[in-house]
Amino acid sequence: MGAIRAGAIYFLIVFAIGFVLGSARVLLLEPRIGALAAVAIELPVMLAAAWIVCGGILRRSQVRARRGADLGMGAVALLLLLAAEFALGHFGFGRDMTALFAAYGTSPGLLGLAGQIGFAAIPAVRCRWLSSRGHP
Repeated sequence: MGAIRAGAIYFLIVFAIGFVLGSARVLLLEPRIGALAAVAIELPVMLAAAWIVCGGILRRSQVRARRGADLGMGAVALLLLLAAEFALGHFGFGRDMTALFAAYGTSPGLLGLAGQIGFAAIPAVRCRWLSSRGHP
């Protein structure tokens, strides 16, 4: 499995987890504790899930740091995530691109964006971590 396919699978699995957790965050946490606190609670759970999912994909793929495929996997996953976020916002909630970018200007939006960047970086971090432990 190459970087593009691995990135797409990584995105799909983590997006599905995020959809469930995000729904719980918006419906259950945000009304009680506010958007920023809710994102701050959800984010480490999402990143831990992404770490675990990524590890499983890397064990079954040919993605390795030495060929830059790890960076490609993360980039593919991030591009798909951003596209899905826009599509869901647009078709699901009637938001346009301006509203999406405006959301990134809020504290919860910036924290979420940092999480998305972390999500994209996990394949490279995991590959380098595995390489340092003697894995090919």
